[in-house]
Amino acid sequence: MSQIVVEKKVLNENQKLAEELRAKFREHKILVVNIISSPGSGKTTLLERTLERLDKGRRVRLLTGDLQTENDAKRLAQWGFPVKQIITGGTCHLDAKMITKHLEDWPLDTFDMLIIENVGNLVCPTSYDLGEHFKIVMLSVTEGEDKPLKYPSIFVRSELMLLSKVDLLPYLSFDAELAKKNARSVHPGMEIIETSSKGNGLDTWIAWLDAKIKAVKSGELVSA
Repeated sequence: MSQIVVEKKVLNENQKLAEELRAKFREHKILVVNIISSPGSGKTTLLERTLERLDKGRRVRLLTGDLQTENDAKRLAQWGFPVKQIITGGTCHLDAKMITKHLEDWPLDTFDMLIIENVGNLVCPTSYDLGEHFKIVMLSVTEGEDKPLKYPSIFVRSELMLLSKVDLLPYLSFDAELAKKNARSVHPGMEIIETSSKGNGLDTWIAWLDAKIKAVKSGELVSA
């Protein structure tokens, strides 16, 4: 019983900070996306390919979470966009306090989009609101088609599913249509974009982000 009480307290405190972040993002009209997946699904590689294609004048910032290393931030920084690594020291998710701390010296009027790459985990990050507009779940074709059924919470809460590493489909027994069907069985109407490091779906993915930025700037999209 005490464990449940402590967990509720932690989540309540996180929610308060998340609402404060959300209000700031709303005031400055910043699109915030929180990308969540299992370890090794390809989040960092997708972001590398995304940043590689973006005009270097784009007002984008990135926060990337990891248990111990700064490897992801080093990989992403090479494309010239401001990146910070959040090392959780063993915690399996990012929380609103971490986001608040790492935004302290980034003036909010200097960027239009914040991309958060969460720690590789399909369970822990799901419950933690970071003030984002959208959670985005990534599922790679090297995993199982039944992941949406095994971990429904993150698929229910995510606006978009990125099906990654689709260039490997000819070499695997993975059933992409079944994976999509399973995702939409727990989240009807869920948007899905197929991607790969070879370039599959990158234009569609960037167009999706651009449309959301435009909606935030125009006031059509307001975070809940």
